[in-house]
Amino acid sequence: MPLKKGRTGGAPIFMKAVYPGSFDPITYGHIDLVERSSKIFDEVIVLVMENVNKKHFFAHEERMRMVRLAVSHIHNVTITTHSGLLVDFARENDVKVVIRGLRAVSDFEMELQMAHANKSMLADFETLFLMTETSNSFISSSMVREIASFGGDISKWVPPCVKGEFKRKLGK
Repeated sequence: MPLKKGRTGGAPIFMKAVYPGSFDPITYGHIDLVERSSKIFDEVIVLVMENVNKKHFFAHEERMRMVRLAVSHIHNVTITTHSGLLVDFARENDVKVVIRGLRAVSDFEMELQMAHANKSMLADFETLFLMTETSNSFISSSMVREIASFGGDISKWVPPCVKGEFKRKLGK
């Protein structure tokens, strides 16, 4: 992918963005945002966050494996991990943009607060909100976990690698 020209037509700049989340598990909604972001930025870093205060259904390595498999078809995506403040990761990796998905108005309030907090900690860190596709607007990882735990079919909302991880973990 060609580098974008600087604002004044000068030297090319390499545009990269980070898409953070717990991805417990990754869904087609997440994958859609990664695909769309990959068409806007030269590199998209999918950041599988490690939050020791949050109880995850899937272990960190399981989530990393599912994310790697789910987005392996996108050439300009990097998958990595971080525990700590997102702004610290952005500062250390020279990332200027964070991608956040919005499913409904209810998502906006929390995401706006986080965007303002991030901006106050790192002045040149911008938040790009992307609306989810209508077909993905109701999908959440927690919904997928609940349906899978009761033996429901989750194949409309997650890739086969995630469905396989649920079968393995739940013994179904």
